Amino acid sequence: MAGLLWRYQKKLAVKQRIAARKHKGSNRRQKAHKTVARVYEQISNVRQDYLHKLSRKIVAHNQVVVVENLNLKGMVRNHKLAKAISDTGWGTFVNFLSYKLERSGGKLVEINRCFPSSKLCSHCHYQIPELPLDVRTWICPSCGTHHDRDGNAAVNIRAEGIRMLSCSGTGEANANGEDVRPIRGRKSKMRQSSVKLEAHTVPSGLCG
Repeated sequence: MAGLLWRYQKKLAVKQRIAARKHKGSNRRQKAHKTVARVYEQISNVRQDYLHKLSRKIVAHNQVVVVENLNLKGMVRNHKLAKAISDTGWGTFVNFLSYKLERSGGKLVEINRCFPSSKLCSHCHYQIPELPLDVRTWICPSCGTHHDRDGNAAVNIRAEGIRMLSCSGTGEANANGEDVRPIRGRKSKMRQSSVKLEAHTVPSGLCG
């Protein structure tokens, strides 16, 4: 999707420059703005098509999907990340997952945004106090485990989702024979019907 979006966005920039050079109130300016609107629609269609295909693939192979409820409004205030976050369409993606899981009898678990998914060592559960977004790898000062930021966050999100399902009495105590650690309870959401406890994590790439 990234390459196709980039081509359309480049095309959009060209059309916007052309529209800006037209005289205000002229027919040519109105025509140019219609062209810009069509390119915006093409970009939206590309993004929606990709998210539909990806969400369909995930739901087809999983009964439970665990995601992190990200603070998107706060994230887009960061000018360095705003475009990347908008291009991802995270909110739309979660909605697609939600209704597709509902149709298939699955479950969507949303982990609260305050859960320290990136800052928590998935090996020994030590929590570091700070982890800026530009730091993509870190070493746990307690056990020495080297972590990839997003990979570690995905493991923690999955474990928290399984813990929540277990505490809610949904399914088996653990689908994979792993220990479910008692992380502090947080207000999160679980949607859809009761199913066997299996969890697929969708890493956000921008986890806190």
